[in-house]
Amino acid sequence: METNQQSGAEKQVKLALDLVERGDDTNDYGQYSRVSKQLPPDVSSKMLYKDVVRIAWPAFVEFTLTQLTSMADMMMVGQLGPWAIAAVGLTVQPKFLMATMFMAMNVGATALIARAKGAGDPERANRVLRQALLLTTIFGTIAAVVGFVYSETLIRFMGAADEQTLAGGTIYLKIQMAGFVFLAMTSTFTAALRGVGSSRITMTYNLISNVANVVFNYILIYGKFGFPRWGVAGASLATVIGQTVAFVMALIVVLRGRHYIHLQPRAGFKPEFKTMKSIVSIGFPAMIEQLLMRAGAIMFVKTVASLGTVPYATHQIGMNIQALSFMNGQAFAVSATSLVGQSLGKKRPDMAQAYARRTRMLGMMVSVLLGITFFFFGRQIVSWYTKEEEVITMGARILKLVALTQPFQSSQFILAGALRGAGDTRAIAIIIFITVLLIRPGLAMININVFQWGLMGAWIALVTDQVLRSALILLRYNSGKWKSIKV
Repeated sequence: METNQQSGAEKQVKLALDLVERGDDTNDYGQYSRVSKQLPPDVSSKMLYKDVVRIAWPAFVEFTLTQLTSMADMMMVGQLGPWAIAAVGLTVQPKFLMATMFMAMNVGATALIARAKGAGDPERANRVLRQALLLTTIFGTIAAVVGFVYSETLIRFMGAADEQTLAGGTIYLKIQMAGFVFLAMTSTFTAALRGVGSSRITMTYNLISNVANVVFNYILIYGKFGFPRWGVAGASLATVIGQTVAFVMALIVVLRGRHYIHLQPRAGFKPEFKTMKSIVSIGFPAMIEQLLMRAGAIMFVKTVASLGTVPYATHQIGMNIQALSFMNGQAFAVSATSLVGQSLGKKRPDMAQAYARRTRMLGMMVSVLLGITFFFFGRQIVSWYTKEEEVITMGARILKLVALTQPFQSSQFILAGALRGAGDTRAIAIIIFITVLLIRPGLAMININVFQWGLMGAWIALVTDQVLRSALILLRYNSGKWKSIKV
């Protein structure tokens, strides 16, 4: 939320906080803070929904367009053959693994900046931004070097079934690593802006970067307008070009300082260990969470890759389409993280819970619509990627399972976002360990190797993971322990 756009709900929160500061906390404020489902006077559900949507809709558009760009990448690469889809798909988990360190620190930055915004402390918000950017640059550089040097080893480890797939995946990952630091710094700028609720500006620069990505995909994959035909390498380079465009625009935004946070290089980037400790205290459990998730995902992918190139290509198409449905939960999770963090910064756990509950309700409504689309139109959607009948038939069956997971998936993302906004990242790491590292890969191995269920067995394991994870995160949220966490 920008400083010049203050909702009615926020005004009432400040009025209630003034009562507390005057010592008048035995009146209505105390009553409403104890009754979780009752709102303060003059604060309506409509006001809260308006706050949620104001942050969520730009994030939803941004995430959806980003994923549509990824889908366009896959569709364009898919014209080169199933090997190309498999090659690009095998780079996904190594790339996410390399990003784990700086993405985790961004979780800490978002939570701390949201609380600073809620407490009306822009100086602290900007200090957190500088320290987070310092951490991100260091971790991003280390990850880029490691990923570049060991690209072929990583793709081979992921289970490349033939030399063509191995060569294509290796060159794709090397090019991605060459532009990794720009991606890392942009992610920190974006995390900071989302922490203060300025999701519209992040939507804008990511939209422009996605357009650049698609345009250069067409030019570099197929060799248009006099450029060479670079195939898979061209797709990777187009992605890096788009990421660089986003970095330049995001840097301009934070240097101008029109969205509460203001990057001031003259203030210096000298390490401030107290601030870093606060970032790491939230970010480290998030890093463990992401490492566990990547480890589990890699085990899962290797199991699926053992089925062969065509089944793995089918799987990758299913994952690519499912990722589009993530955008719903992730967009509303941005609202939950920002509004919960800001409410707790104002010492208003009751408002934090009110925001989280309404955010989840909106996300669930969208998830039902997505589920219906995937269930009834799965075959048509898969056919956009390939003309292989075997792939289309199996892909359509997979999308029926994806449809069934939508409500669980939405709830999981949104409530996890609320917990992260409160700084409750340790509980999420434990849940990820149980579901993604143990349940999903373990059940996939049993379904594929023991029951001989093939690709459907892997997806049954994935659905089981999603349902169980949703239930565990809901239990943690309902415990209310997140309301008293200090950051």
